[in-house]
Amino acid sequence: MSITRIQIGSILHGKVFSPSMFRNLSVLVTIGSLLALALPAQAQQPPSLNESVSVGYVMVPFTPLDGKGRVIRDLARRDVRLAVEGRTVRTDLFERSENAPASFTILVDGSGSMALAGKMDAARAAVEAILDQRREGDDFSMYVFAESAASEVVPFTQDADAIRRALREIKPYGKTAFFDALSRMPDQSRLGRNPTRAIILLSDGIDNASLLTREALEKLLEGVTVPVYSLGLRDAAGAQPKRGDGAVDESATDLAVLEEIAEVTGGRMTIGTDPVALRQAIMAMGGDLRAQYLVGFTPTSHGDVRYRRMNLLLPRRVHSVRVRSGYRGTEPPVVAASGARVRITNTK
Repeated sequence: MSITRIQIGSILHGKVFSPSMFRNLSVLVTIGSLLALALPAQAQQPPSLNESVSVGYVMVPFTPLDGKGRVIRDLARRDVRLAVEGRTVRTDLFERSENAPASFTILVDGSGSMALAGKMDAARAAVEAILDQRREGDDFSMYVFAESAASEVVPFTQDADAIRRALREIKPYGKTAFFDALSRMPDQSRLGRNPTRAIILLSDGIDNASLLTREALEKLLEGVTVPVYSLGLRDAAGAQPKRGDGAVDESATDLAVLEEIAEVTGGRMTIGTDPVALRQAIMAMGGDLRAQYLVGFTPTSHGDVRYRRMNLLLPRRVHSVRVRSGYRGTEPPVVAASGARVRITNTK
């Protein structure tokens, strides 16, 4: 059988599996501009990095695609091998699932920059698209952030109208602390009722108020099993806002960080404010979440706790894959007969 080696972080990852296996999966929906997330006073302190903490079980949801971008739905366990740092890992889980309900954590940027160039209207259109494609059993929560605070404006609910009402109340203001807000979303996503979860981030990528640095955020998200789908809402017309009087300089927009967040968590990034394009992106996200495979293993507890990159080895007919890029923990259980290191090809 011919094999394609695919770098796990090279594309994205979606997920939908049987409830028993997806307790730790979460889809955080971060919408770049809603209200302001008002978490308690400790939100003023950036999340700390605990290098001694590692995951007890590593689950790797992935979505394999053919050359035309269509999901491949007939892979068997023998078709899938997982490698960590070039060595084949002994896995004890393989599942395939479709059409499972999902829990969506929606994070909306409610800062002043979202009032520019139709960004907030685009955020509302994206959320409406998410609600329009809901299925029985789906639930949703919504958080809004600005300045240095993050607030839960709608706890997990199956009431789509509650989300719509909260959207109508958003009044963009102030600076943006989306690094701080996003860092707290994986924990909040666990409050959803479904094992399949996602974080959806709607933001223009401008961060000018976080205590957490970009590098620290990326490090915090390295071990997260919840995919972050980043919707980068930037001025499609390319107009530059005025400077002075607290106005935001659009040149500060850093969409690269949205892409990196999506890649490291196995999500997907889309840029733009066109409602049609955003709806298509949301439909693709739903396809990722509801048609996925899952493999997993238990780390050995040997070696240092650190970030370890993963790779999938799949049949050659798999052109690309959406999947998380690695995990933070100890050494994996390596297949004894596979002493040689695997040569990895980065396929996009």
